[in-house]
Amino acid sequence: MGGPTRLKVIAERLNLSQSTVSRALNDYQDISDKTKQLVRKAADELGYQPNMHARRLALGKSETLGYVMPWQDRQASESFLSELMAGMARALAAYGWDLTVLVPHSFDEELEMFQRIARTRHISGLVVSRTYSDDRRFQVLRDLQIPFVSHGRSNDSNATAWLDVDNELAFAEMTAHLVGLGHRRIAHIAGPEVYNFARQRTDGWRRGIGEAGLDPLSAPLEMTDLSFEGGKAAMRRLLALDVPPTAVCCVSDVVAIGAMQAVREAGLVPGREISLVGYDGLEIGAWIEPPLTTMRQPQQSAGRRLAEMLISLVEGRTLPSDNQELVRASLVRRGTANPPVSDWPESRQAVRQTTRANSGGFDS
Repeated sequence: MGGPTRLKVIAERLNLSQSTVSRALNDYQDISDKTKQLVRKAADELGYQPNMHARRLALGKSETLGYVMPWQDRQASESFLSELMAGMARALAAYGWDLTVLVPHSFDEELEMFQRIARTRHISGLVVSRTYSDDRRFQVLRDLQIPFVSHGRSNDSNATAWLDVDNELAFAEMTAHLVGLGHRRIAHIAGPEVYNFARQRTDGWRRGIGEAGLDPLSAPLEMTDLSFEGGKAAMRRLLALDVPPTAVCCVSDVVAIGAMQAVREAGLVPGREISLVGYDGLEIGAWIEPPLTTMRQPQQSAGRRLAEMLISLVEGRTLPSDNQELVRASLVRRGTANPPVSDWPESRQAVRQTTRANSGGFDS
C-alpha cells in the first residue's frame, strides 16, 4: 500500500524530508532532476504505489475530470465523439481518474455548468471542444480558475492548453490530391465559419486551389450545417450550377455522405462523375458504397492525449502554454476520389433537370 509510511521509508533511505520526496514524485519544478531520479529509483525498488485518493484529498481536488459534449449537431458527431471519449476514458482510468460527460443543450446552459463546477469543485478540470473562432468560454473558465484543455484552437489560444489537427494543411493536401487526379473544378461544402475548424478547412481548400494555379474566387463554395441533410442540400445546389464541379471537398464525413446521396438521386455515381472527399475518418465511411475517401484525424489517440494534458494541468506539473500540440490528418484513399470522366460534360443538362425536380427548385 502507498501512503505516509512508504514516503517515510523512501525519505529515510535517501536522508530527505517526506515533503521533498512527495514533491519529487509529483514532478514539482522546484526539485532538481537529480533528486527526482534518486527518489523515483528508490520508489521503484521499494514498490511504492501512490495513494491517489489521499493525494487529491490533500490537494482539495476531486478524482473526476469532465468532457463537455458539444450541444450543436450532436447526432451528426456521435461516432466521432464516441471514439474521442473512449480514448479519454482509457487514459484517465490508467491514471486513476474518472470521466464525467457534461451534456449541455445550449451555450448558456454550458456557461451555467461552468459556474456550478466552480462552486462545488466536484470536477477538477475540463476538456472543451467544437471551438469558436471567438470563444468566450476560454475567458470564463480562466476567470473561474477551472483548468481546461480545448480540443481545437480559437483566436484566443496563446495562453490556453490545446490539441488540434492542422485543418488548413489537411484541406490543402485534400485539394492537391484531387488536382493530382486531374480535377480542375473543385468545390467545397463548408461548415459554419463561427467554428474555428470550419474556417481553417475553408482556408486550406482555398490554399490548395491557389497552389494548383487555379482561381480560388471562381471555385464553387457552398455553406451548410454539419448534418447529413445539410450535405445533401449543398450538393444539390452544386449540381444545379451551369458548370457543376467534378470534385468536392467536404467539411466532414457526415456532410460527404449526405452529398453522396444527392449525387445518386441525380442519377450519377459517387466517385465517377463526381469525386468526393470527406474528413474525420469515421468507421461508417469504410462500409458505405463506394467507400468514402477521407482525411482521417486520430480520434482515440487525441482523446488519450487530451486526458494526459489535462491531468498535468490539474496536478500543477505544467502550465497551459506548455500544452499546445498540432497533429496531422492522413489521407485514406478509397472509392470516391478518381480521375474525372470524359463524358461528364455531356450529361450536365440532364443532371440539372433531375436536380431541379428532386429539390423543388433547388432551394432545399
